[in-house]
Amino acid sequence: MKKHLLAYPYGLWIVIFTIIPLALIVFYSVFTTDAAGIHFTLEHFKRVFEPIYLSVFLRSIKIAAISTMVCLILGYPMAMILAGKNLSKKSMLVVLFVIPMWMNFLARTYAWMTLLEKNGLIATALGFFGISVPSLLYTENAVILGMVYNFLPFMVLPIYSVLVKIDKAVLEAAEDLGAPPMTVFRRVIFPLSLPGVSSGVIMVFMPALTTFVISRLLGGAHFTLIGNLIEQQFLTTRDWGFGAALSVVLMLMIMFSMGIAMRYEKENEGGGLW
Repeated sequence: MKKHLLAYPYGLWIVIFTIIPLALIVFYSVFTTDAAGIHFTLEHFKRVFEPIYLSVFLRSIKIAAISTMVCLILGYPMAMILAGKNLSKKSMLVVLFVIPMWMNFLARTYAWMTLLEKNGLIATALGFFGISVPSLLYTENAVILGMVYNFLPFMVLPIYSVLVKIDKAVLEAAEDLGAPPMTVFRRVIFPLSLPGVSSGVIMVFMPALTTFVISRLLGGAHFTLIGNLIEQQFLTTRDWGFGAALSVVLMLMIMFSMGIAMRYEKENEGGGLW
């Protein structure tokens, strides 16, 4: 009975801050109001699939996928270094790695603006050596760089948490059986780390797909992602119905990608190491 009573505040929190907001989003996406009253409509969803908005979705998915892949390529070796059995003061390095996350997200993004702008530190340093570079700010590469910088810890930490728990006896057994280091990694370490990889991919891909601050500051006004489009509908044009429809479609896309990742993870768990 006491356990049920302790669960009530969490249940109330979920109802107020999760279920009710989601219900309102769905309501605005399929209902419209006029002088005659409230009417059911699918016009908002029809607009979502117009070519101009589909191109925004595709651009957002492409940039989120590239950012996630770069985070995986950079984050996996870093996670292996942090989880290395001969590494001393491992906890201190983990803390140093996550310290940038303690800084305000907006401040970190503004810092990259000062680095990438025309007279910024990077352009000035390259100009000192006589190297002329095109504009680095307000480009797709700047947006990807900002996403990788901000979301890289979300890739490293889940992989690290799995790698550090791998039984060293398993690795030693593979080495005793004559497996070279690359084979040990390919047949033992990487399969065992897939739960962490799956979690890291989800934790990076979702915010990269929905962010609007990074694309607005580093991509400029002409570089619109789906997060920027939704923000504009709610705060600028006040078209809440269309903004809600965009949010519902985006939410379904995220749920679909998470379902694929979870199914892939279960298949790998059932398949064993070999």
